[in-house]
Order: sequence, then C-alpha cells, then structure tokens
Amino acid sequence: LEAYGIQQSDFVAIFTGAHGVANGLMTVLKAARELKVLGCENVKLLFVGDGKLKPELKSYADKHQLDNCVFVNPIPKEELIQVLRSADIGLMILKNVPAFYYGTSPNKFFDYLACGLPVLTNYSGWVADLVKENACGIAVPPDEPSLLAQAIIGLRDQSLVQMGENALSLAEKE
Repeated sequence: LEAYGIQQSDFVAIFTGAHGVANGLMTVLKAARELKVLGCENVKLLFVGDGKLKPELKSYADKHQLDNCVFVNPIPKEELIQVLRSADIGLMILKNVPAFYYGTSPNKFFDYLACGLPVLTNYSGWVADLVKENACGIAVPPDEPSLLAQAIIGLRDQSLVQMGENALSLAEKE
C-alpha cells in the first residue's frame, strides 16, 4: 500500500467498487472528518474504483483537507486481491435505501470475505445479518458518520485475527 502513500503502520479501511449515488460514500468522508477531529492520524480510508461521484468525493476531501482519504483508480482483480489482503477492514457501504437491505448482492462484500477481511457495514439487511451472525465485522446504522468513525476506531484498537478467520470461514461455507 506504500505505492498509494499509505504506511505499513497505518490502519487501512478499504472501499472497492463504484463511487456512485447508491454507494453513499459521503457518509464515509464525513466519518473521515470525524477521525481527523479525533486525531486518528494513523487511520487511512482507501477508495479503489471509479464512478459518477468520484470527482465530487475527491473535491470534498480536498476542501476539508482529508489527507486520511486516498483515492485510487480501478485496478485489475489480481492486483486488487493483494491490496485487499494488505488492508485491515473492508467497508461495505450503501446509501440508506430500504430496497437495498435485502435486494442487493454486493460483490465487494464477497471479495472482502474471500480475502479474510473483517467487514464494517452501514446498512441493515442480509449483509449486516451475516456480519453479526458470523462475528466477521461490525454493522452500524446508516447515515451516522460519527458511529462509523467510532466503529473504525474500535476495530483499529482490537485484534482482528478472529474476525478475519470468521470472514474467510463464511466465504468458504456460504
């Protein structure tokens, strides 16, 4: 991750995929602001992908001096696997739309699990249910940047080995 300006000592929360309206990534950027206010200098939020809102998201990050946010263009799946394995947690973020709760099949979630990456999700539904039931991450309420930031801090401050093993186990089992 050093190629992206991320140090080995940084705690990395990664989001991969589309940067569109449905993804609700402004909540993550607001959480990034909260992390800055709290002095969490060793937490980096890595956004890999592209989409309609990426320029707006980057502009917001620049305007608010969110140097804890790193934006990377799409990369080949083989390379993405290595990047995911170098991250600490995967961000499964969607906009708060009730139709998404049980009507989506987010491939990034499966990628995170397959790489043994604990998942932090911000929406209700079957993904949150799986995360909770299998102890492979944390689910927080949608539209709550402060709670998202607190969850990132909580995950940073604990050992994630068991959650990662649970994530991989879930991927293999389901």
